[in-house]
Amino acid sequence: MLDGISLDQLRTFVTAVEEGSFSAAARKLRRVQSVVSHTVSSLEEQLGVTLFDRSDRYPRLTPQGLALLADARGIIEGIEEFKARAKGMAAGLEAELSVVVDVMFPIEAIANAAQQFRLTYPNIPLRLYVEALGAAFTPVLDGRCSLGVVGSLPITPPSLGREPLTSIKLVMVAAHNHPLAFFDGMIPRQELLKHVQLVLTDRSDLSAGRELGVISPLTWRLADLFAKHAFLLQGLGWGGMPAHTVDQDVAHGRLKVLSIEEVPADGLPLPMSVVYPSASPPGPAGRWFVRFLQAQPPTRLRTP
Repeated sequence: MLDGISLDQLRTFVTAVEEGSFSAAARKLRRVQSVVSHTVSSLEEQLGVTLFDRSDRYPRLTPQGLALLADARGIIEGIEEFKARAKGMAAGLEAELSVVVDVMFPIEAIANAAQQFRLTYPNIPLRLYVEALGAAFTPVLDGRCSLGVVGSLPITPPSLGREPLTSIKLVMVAAHNHPLAFFDGMIPRQELLKHVQLVLTDRSDLSAGRELGVISPLTWRLADLFAKHAFLLQGLGWGGMPAHTVDQDVAHGRLKVLSIEEVPADGLPLPMSVVYPSASPPGPAGRWFVRFLQAQPPTRLRTP
């Protein structure tokens, strides 16, 4: 019997609750009252529970009816979302949008994009993943993600299309009480070799055999940028960090920017891009996401 429950029955039930009576529900649904009453009674019979107490002038929800009301509303909302998604897909919209983001990219900009995406495409699920270095390319290459917000690798996989976003600045820092923090001017390379360098590890094979930015033979390799940040603050080593993640630490004296050869005083620019399979470019929702990030002014890509 339960398999025969219709969406119309659930809508009628919910409308009767919201309007306060069967007669008011009939007016809202443009039906006669007897049809509304019969529809609700039929639903009660199929469910095997009484939804309304009809002993007073106006029907009142029973405890069972109150418990089932939220479920009925959820089913109706789910059907509406189902119809909206199907309509969007028929018009060429993606069923969902999956994006992987390099941990170096300002997460505030991604959060802002996600918030606006939800408002613009409320019926398209957005899935976000955060990875580092080559691991940000991998979900796009294996088809788990349709877009990647990535940094630079020596070689971009040829199967990927690429569009520029912006550049972030990478600065070399150490804790205020680290030995390197007491150097004035350019730090000799031989001095850097004496201290542990904290390095972000690439969990993919895309940079295998290449040491990107590694100077010291003494390295601690961390797969998490925030763990690296915590280690830097504790004076456990020195290393490169996106400027927007350490601006406040530098301003408050917790970290000091180090002067190192080949690294400009205001930081080393790291170009960021959007990548996607060349054979499967972004649809309307993905294109909106890309354009939103491209339109962000540099000030929005920094932590206040």
